[in-house]
Amino acid sequence: MTNASPIDVAWMRRAIELAARGLGSTHPNPVVGCVITGRDGHPAGEGFHAVAGGPHAEVAALRMAGDRARGGTAYVTLEPCNHTGRTGPCADALIEAGVARVLYAVPDPNRQAAGGADKLRSKNVHVEQGLLRAEAEAVNHVWLHSVRMGRPFVTWKFATTLDGRSAAPDRSSRWITGEQARADVHRQRAECDAIAVGTQTVLTDDPELTVRDAQDRPVGRQPLRVVVGDREIPATARVRNDRAETLLLPTHDPAEVLRQLDDHHIRHLWLEGGPTLAAAFLRSGLVDQIVAYVAPAVLGSGFAAIGDLGAESIDHLRRFQLADVTRLGDDVRLTLTPLEQRTH
Repeated sequence: MTNASPIDVAWMRRAIELAARGLGSTHPNPVVGCVITGRDGHPAGEGFHAVAGGPHAEVAALRMAGDRARGGTAYVTLEPCNHTGRTGPCADALIEAGVARVLYAVPDPNRQAAGGADKLRSKNVHVEQGLLRAEAEAVNHVWLHSVRMGRPFVTWKFATTLDGRSAAPDRSSRWITGEQARADVHRQRAECDAIAVGTQTVLTDDPELTVRDAQDRPVGRQPLRVVVGDREIPATARVRNDRAETLLLPTHDPAEVLRQLDDHHIRHLWLEGGPTLAAAFLRSGLVDQIVAYVAPAVLGSGFAAIGDLGAESIDHLRRFQLADVTRLGDDVRLTLTPLEQRTH
């Protein structure tokens, strides 16, 4: 978009802020924000997609705006949909409300929902795309990546000591990091659609793989629990309790794991498995983000956070781009992406 005014930029930035409010609650749909200004340019309504099956951002904003939307402008972070699912097409809603101008940041890559811009233009609505596209893509990057690639976005999370140990020689690993880091893990888990571990982790650590509060009580929407591998899981394992749904995948192929999860409409996989599962995904080039929690401690022995990647010399070193560093108490959270994914 080339002719955006400072006012246009301000309202789109507000729409992006609104979109972020839906993170973790719109599965399997994208996060979207919308601001509507009246014919006079003054704000008339705003909204965001809060929950799958609920009103889309444009509909929520139109409800607030009422008759003031007629002749006005809609600022939307994602191309208005042209699809009837649990809700009707947002393009139709904008047309019926009499909106004269629509600015959207990112074209919809979902073939089922795309086409809203063309429908709006066919009804003489002025439409432009691309305003603050990079910022709008950043807030919605997981969903966009999943739809474009045809598989879930994969985040590998692990906790380690300064010397790269994720467990002691007796396989004990609780707790390497402190309370703030562990709370942050639960916050990030809540934004994912599924949490995966291997059978070794289930048999050794007996994790529950749920989102829990400071009192260790399950809270909110629970991601799908995924156990990868062909070893038998005992009926008493905590991943078999009724606090969340569990999917057992008797395979060792990361691509097959993602294929089956895509069939379940999983957009974001949070990979918490041990070194073997993590190495399998890294060797397959199927890790899109790394979240590493590093504690100011050393073990000197024990198990590494990652298994054998086949490196025989320093030439085989795998490097990543550092996207964020956050201190959590005495621990540090590093967020990294593969070097080839510097842009979305």
